[in-house]
Amino acid sequence: MQETFFTSKEAAEITGCTLRQLQYWRERGVIVPVISETGTGRSIYYSKSNLLELAAMSYWLSVGLSFDIASTTLKKLKDQEPELFTSGKGKRFMLLLEAQERSLSLVEYDREKAIASLDAGKPVIAVWLDVIYTELAVKLEKLATKQ
Repeated sequence: MQETFFTSKEAAEITGCTLRQLQYWRERGVIVPVISETGTGRSIYYSKSNLLELAAMSYWLSVGLSFDIASTTLKKLKDQEPELFTSGKGKRFMLLLEAQERSLSLVEYDREKAIASLDAGKPVIAVWLDVIYTELAVKLEKLATKQ
């Protein structure tokens, strides 16, 4: 089965990102699409796993994470769970503040641990890729029915 690819314009429309965001994230190496040298120019195409990465970045930025934290979270997820963005099965994670290290740690979602952290006055940031994946799948389904 052949994988479907999307142009920058299509990727932006599907994920709600701007073309400038896609370019910036590409230049920073946060999300690396397929770049094809063709004739006198080059074409840039995003895979479905790239769309999930874009949607995740867009969501995290929309809830107030800084670009650095969002891109670091994406990198950690891709390193820890390489199949996560290609499997089509989302998982739930959370970012917890580690007071001693003054940093955020990425761990699999655990309700009791999240509540304990909140009770201690520490923030918990949801990283629910299953929700992001489902929203993206709905958008792709709508796009497929239009064509």
